[in-house]
Amino acid sequence: MLKSTLYALFTSLILNTTVLAEDKPKKIMISPDIYSIDVEHKGQIITIKRNQNRENIISKYYQKTHRGKIQAINPFKPHAVETIGTLEMIHYLKQKTGGDNKLKIIDSRTKVWVKRGTIPGTANIPFTEFKNEERALEIMEDELDVLNTGSALNFANAKTIVMYCNGIWCGQSPAAIRTLLKFGYPAAKIKYYRGGMQNWESLGLTIVKP
Repeated sequence: MLKSTLYALFTSLILNTTVLAEDKPKKIMISPDIYSIDVEHKGQIITIKRNQNRENIISKYYQKTHRGKIQAINPFKPHAVETIGTLEMIHYLKQKTGGDNKLKIIDSRTKVWVKRGTIPGTANIPFTEFKNEERALEIMEDELDVLNTGSALNFANAKTIVMYCNGIWCGQSPAAIRTLLKFGYPAAKIKYYRGGMQNWESLGLTIVKP
């Protein structure tokens, strides 16, 4: 009788421990060794992590599959602009927050899109501003450390820039990048986050709104 009672208690303890373990869901990781990162955004520290609600769904702005032309992996040939993925984007965000002043991460979408959410730690420079040559030169001088001698542009100290827009179907950052390349901006100093906001939001990663 005693043996039966002890066995029942032991079995109950094992079952209850298993239930408790199942009730506490595992963290949803960014990668096997990264749960979250802190970045600076407009003077505030924002924690980027994946939404821990397993029922979370993607924003309505990125649910439709009927979009524009799919961008090639490298739409800038023969220029060797590097196309990066989300983990590389997170690496650059960490690098920027760590004090790398020679790095600029740019949301090149128009302001109506940015109001719906942007990636923390990035700055908005709409691709439309690069269409005006005078404004494009101003951005390169003031924001990207390009030296304008009046007769030529000196890119020796130009920042490395990471550009993104809405996703693989969006042409906003490709348009801005092509303009920079026409001015002679070194392709080696330009990174293209092709997946953009659609990839970012589909992974449940943190966004901020103005």
